[in-house]
Amino acid sequence: MKVAVAADHGGFDQKQELVQYMLDMGLEVEDMGACNCDAVDYPDYALPVALAVAEGRVDRGVLVCGTGLGMAIAANKIPGIRATNVITPGFARLAREHNNANILTLSGRHIDLETNKELVSIFFETVFDEGHHIPRLEKIAKMEKLTF
Repeated sequence: MKVAVAADHGGFDQKQELVQYMLDMGLEVEDMGACNCDAVDYPDYALPVALAVAEGRVDRGVLVCGTGLGMAIAANKIPGIRATNVITPGFARLAREHNNANILTLSGRHIDLETNKELVSIFFETVFDEGHHIPRLEKIAKMEKLTF
């Protein structure tokens, strides 16, 4: 599985560790920045990951910022993206099982590295439980096409 990963300054340190963790899991990882802890704007890093996922160049994405919240908001502006900020193992499993989430966003400042590794593992090991969830995702896809 190919994964795009990025972080802002709030998630840089954990991103570095998580990239190696994903490589050790056997994932093919494309690191899209940031390259250091200098202050940057998280939308600049959410966008390339979200586009890579939406365009099918990668299978899933992982984004890390201070809280994970800003990355999720930014990534979800791209049609076809279902980015979810996850802070518990149960939410990581449900994000995949029920929502077929394709981007995981994590907190690099409020969640410890070991917990984030567990969340990454669950996110990549859990299979979407299609069934009655597909019509819900189809409704979301229709919402993405609304114009005002």
